[in-house]
Amino acid sequence: MVTDNVIFTSKEVLTSDEASRYMGISKSYLYKLTMRQQIPHYKPMGKMCYFNRHELEQWLQGNRVSTHDEISQRAQAYCMKGGAR
Repeated sequence: MVTDNVIFTSKEVLTSDEASRYMGISKSYLYKLTMRQQIPHYKPMGKMCYFNRHELEQWLQGNRVSTHDEISQRAQAYCMKGGAR
């Protein structure tokens, strides 16, 4: 566990094993994401995949789901502007 923390705070480039542990997903799911080109990755020699830790963080945070309160606030603001005519 301590080794993972050191790796995840000091390394910029992660292997597939490290990336899957960092994101908390299985290696097979990570493989599917790379094959579908749904996650940013690098293949410098066409074989092994590498991942930039900062790009993984951005990807993980890319599809934020709004809370019920945030949605309600936006709906209220929209109605107050007269958007629902």
